Amino acid sequence: MPSPARRAAQAVDALRHGWPLAIGGAPVLLPIETAPGSASAPRALISAARAATLKLANQREAADPHAPVLVRAAEPLDLAAARPIADPALDLATPLKGPFLAEPLDWREEAAAAMELARIAGILPAFLVAAEPAGEPVALAAADVAALADPEALVIATRAQLPVAACDDGEILVFRSPDDLREHVALVIGQRSAGRVPLVRLHSECLTGDILGSLRCDCGPQLDAALHAMAQEARGGGWGVLLYLRQEGRGIGLVNKMRAYKLQDQGFDTLEANRRLGFPAEARDFPVAARMLALLGVGPVRLMTNNPAKLAALEAAGVHVAERVPHRLPPNPHNERYLATKRDAAGHFL
Repeated sequence: MPSPARRAAQAVDALRHGWPLAIGGAPVLLPIETAPGSASAPRALISAARAATLKLANQREAADPHAPVLVRAAEPLDLAAARPIADPALDLATPLKGPFLAEPLDWREEAAAAMELARIAGILPAFLVAAEPAGEPVALAAADVAALADPEALVIATRAQLPVAACDDGEILVFRSPDDLREHVALVIGQRSAGRVPLVRLHSECLTGDILGSLRCDCGPQLDAALHAMAQEARGGGWGVLLYLRQEGRGIGLVNKMRAYKLQDQGFDTLEANRRLGFPAEARDFPVAARMLALLGVGPVRLMTNNPAKLAALEAAGVHVAERVPHRLPPNPHNERYLATKRDAAGHFL
């Protein structure tokens, strides 16, 4: 009998391939974004935020945009018709949808598990319900999904010396979990000292900012400034730890982050864009960072952050934050609104 973690990992793989899921006693669910072929169904499972956007007459917007909502179309939906319903980035190209009717959802736990699996898989949280034909489904229980978020499964896979531009005294450690293809990284700058609390930065992966130099965010400059601050610590006898977390787009994945960018081009701010896609504003896994610090033998930290929620999440995961170190950088014309949204809507200290 496969373990819960194995069943959940197989479900994530199935969604990326477009294969159906059978979660507990719920109807078979077929991912709208990735499913091949010509399946159709009269019902779809979408997010509460998406249901609100579609203006369902009997649907009140839920506090959680990621919450599942079951809707029925006037006629069966094929995949071509369902994809504009799932993807708000296509709204301007296909503005007319419906009519739809929201129906009672008697298998809410299973539906919520499906939405979370879609987020982990990096696809849109939308499914055809009991589609025909759907193929042989991958079976799992709703409770299996929690096994994918177990930070205790994370281990140090390898380590090596890594001089970097900011400091030639660096050590890189790579972490991995048997049920997660993402490999997180820690870069230790300087020599560890039991008498000095390290300067620590949690930096979530941002391909566009870290690698391509995007001006839409402040991720690249933040990464560079953090490494130079840790190098300065090392020159003074201290040390630093950069945790590079493979959690692109606040945990929604690169493809969905690009969809969010497209929505921002239409006038929505960064949090509104995530919400319209049906994802939480914050979906990153901070307990995994706490596990990394524990494996490194790090105790109290001086945390470089402007985000009070990140500080609280790390404390809740058992890390003592001895000091919050501000990490503010000047805006540019392309990221002024992004930074203002983080300050005004997310409470960042900017």
